[in-house]
Amino acid sequence: MHIVDGALSAPVLVAGAALTVGGITLGLRQMTLERIPAAGVLSASFFVASLIHVAVGPSSVHLILNGLAGLVLGWTAFPALFVALVLQAVFFGFGGITVLGVNTFNIAMPAVLLGLALRSLIANAAPTMAAVWGALGGGGAIALTTLFVAASLVFSGEAFVPAAKLVFFAHIPVMVIEAAVSAAAILLIKRVKPELFTGAPATAFA
Repeated sequence: MHIVDGALSAPVLVAGAALTVGGITLGLRQMTLERIPAAGVLSASFFVASLIHVAVGPSSVHLILNGLAGLVLGWTAFPALFVALVLQAVFFGFGGITVLGVNTFNIAMPAVLLGLALRSLIANAAPTMAAVWGALGGGGAIALTTLFVAASLVFSGEAFVPAAKLVFFAHIPVMVIEAAVSAAAILLIKRVKPELFTGAPATAFA
C-alpha cells in the first residue's frame, strides 16, 4: 500500500509530512522502556510482512499488520512504522522518500485510531473476546488505510480516481487475512503477556 514518488501533489505531500511529524512526536513521548521491545518486534513484523507485495497502479497490495501495531503500541506505532518505511524506501525502493510522510500517516493513523477505540476493550476482555476485538482492529485498520490512500490520490487529481477505487477493492481480501492474523496474535498475547495492554493508556498525550 505504498504510494510511489511523483504520484501525489505538493499540498498532499506537505500535509502528510506535517501530520506524520506530529504523530511521531506523540509516539516518542509514549516510548517507555517497556514498550521498546514490542515496538521493535512490530516494526520488524511490518517490514517483513510488507516485503511481499503486488503492484496495483500507483500503490501495492500486501500484508501490513498496522492494526496489531496500533492495538499494542497506541501512538508509538507512528515511530515504529516510520522506521520500517524508511528502511524499505532506502534498501528496496518501496514507496519513496518524498512520500514517506504520507505513507506513514496513511498506515499509522488508522492503527492509532483503532488502538484508541479498542485497546481498553481488549485489556478488560477474556482472551477469546479480546481476539474478536483484535480481528476488528486488524481488518478495520486496513479498511481505513485504503480509504486514506484513496483520499491521498483523489486530492492529488481527478486522474487518480479510478486508481483510488481499485486500491480499496483490491484490499478486501487483505482485510480478511489481517483480521485473522490480528485475532490470533491478540489471543496469544492475552494468554502469555496480557500486561502489554495494561500499561500506559493509548489515549495519553503526555
